[in-house]
Amino acid sequence: MAVADRLAELGLVLPEVAAPAGSYVPAVASGELVFTSGQLPFVDGTLPTTGVLGLDVSVEAAADLAAVAALNGLAAVASLLGGLDRVVRVVKVTGFVASAPGFTQQPTVINGASNLLVDVFGEHGRHARSAVGVAALPLGSPVEVELVVQFH
Repeated sequence: MAVADRLAELGLVLPEVAAPAGSYVPAVASGELVFTSGQLPFVDGTLPTTGVLGLDVSVEAAADLAAVAALNGLAAVASLLGGLDRVVRVVKVTGFVASAPGFTQQPTVINGASNLLVDVFGEHGRHARSAVGVAALPLGSPVEVELVVQFH
């Protein structure tokens, strides 16, 4: 099944690639890998929620935002590769979670991104991962997600 068909089956649409907020590009290919820049959970150009986990954003809401950030990462990959059908597998996900002192549920938050990737690519969406707590993220975003995918 084509990845676009799988996305449609899941009710997902790849968004427009977010314009970089600095001197970088959304994604770069090197060898058989695509590395995305950190993706925020923009929806139609805005962050639906801002804040810090453990203070003012729930784990469930942040997990949903992590899925949006992963979808934005897939849009960056698709823009570079001319679609997602050339993706062989998702290799690595790095998720950053804006965390209050003592907050330790970063892996649960980043499961939102991981689950979306498995939903889209099946077993080829399973990946190595890091889930990192940070004091703050750009624009007050609760989450940021980076992807590394292999393509042919």
